[in-house]
Amino acid sequence: MTDLVIRTLDESSAHLFATMPDPLAFGEKHRRTRFRPDWQRIALRDGRTVARAAWWGRPEDTEPLVINWLDVAEGEEEAGAQLLRTAPWQPDEIDFDLPTGWRDDPHRRAAVATRDAAARGAGYEPLTERFLYRWTPDHGLPERPGRLVFEGEPDDAVFHDLLCRIHSVTLDAHARRAIAEGGVDQAAREELEIFHWMPSPRSWWQIARTPEGEPVGIHVPARNPGGPCVGFIGVVPEQRGHGYAYDLLVECTHHLVEHGAEFIAAATDQGNTPMAAHFARAGYPVVRERVNYWATRAAGRD
Repeated sequence: MTDLVIRTLDESSAHLFATMPDPLAFGEKHRRTRFRPDWQRIALRDGRTVARAAWWGRPEDTEPLVINWLDVAEGEEEAGAQLLRTAPWQPDEIDFDLPTGWRDDPHRRAAVATRDAAARGAGYEPLTERFLYRWTPDHGLPERPGRLVFEGEPDDAVFHDLLCRIHSVTLDAHARRAIAEGGVDQAAREELEIFHWMPSPRSWWQIARTPEGEPVGIHVPARNPGGPCVGFIGVVPEQRGHGYAYDLLVECTHHLVEHGAEFIAAATDQGNTPMAAHFARAGYPVVRERVNYWATRAAGRD
């Protein structure tokens, strides 16, 4: 086997990124995402592109935040791993967006398997699989149940305390990872950092209470760089069992629509079956799946 050549691209060579098949048929989806050419890399063998990866960040970011595009030719898993390991940027997370029902197609399963092997070879391990949703008005605006009272709260400390309670018992894999590293306080702080990272107004965050004033949970209508989204839905443990997460999701949907949203993106872990059921009931169809990988601290990088 001939030697591998790895290139980081620039404006003049960005076209080389397209010189590889797209077995998952996600080229059009990725084309709607703005990637910096100098945050794209390819691996070539005998002049043929055998692996490619793109790192993503906001225009104002000086370092990419995540790897969210990786293609690897069959039999070139180590080339894909080397492409990631030798990169000057080493974000903690890889996001692989996948077509719904990809496991039912042997060609797609094989394409995912090569990516999985490359990611593992670069020091990443699967964290969770997620459903990705996209609500549009043609799916109908769900009626507000009217069981809860919603209000804003300017004090981040109040949200932090509620997040600690919510994450004390959670099905969310990212929160569980944070808890394993630094307890519920770290999980709450990481959520708050994400809320503040989003460009939507801080005033949109809301607390839900019963009519008697007991806190139920929080919802965060938001906008991320891709547009309107459900930023967070969470119910405190002592209020679970009443389906209140649905009420929060409906309120979040109404809030975003009232602020001009023509679509709303959302996601939940596939293992969080109660939340997945609430999304289905509220008219949110699954449009893609995603596998999140997280860097293993013990793994060495080139």
